Amino acid sequence: MNIILLLIPISLLLLGLGVWAFFWAVNHSQFDDLDTPALTPMSEESDPAAEVSEEPES
Repeated sequence: MNIILLLIPISLLLLGLGVWAFFWAVNHSQFDDLDTPALTPMSEESDPAAEVSEEPES
C-alpha cells in the first residue's frame, strides 16, 4: 500500500511532463505541416549535397 504513495506523485509528474511537451511542440510549430515532410523523399529534385562542386586536389 505504501508504494501507491510513491507511484501517484511519479505518475502525476510524468503526466505534467507529457502535457508540457505537447504544448511546447504546438507553440513551436511542430504540427503545422504534416504532409510535406512525407513527400520530400518522393520529389524528383536532385540532392542538394550532390550539387556541391568538388575542388581538385593539389
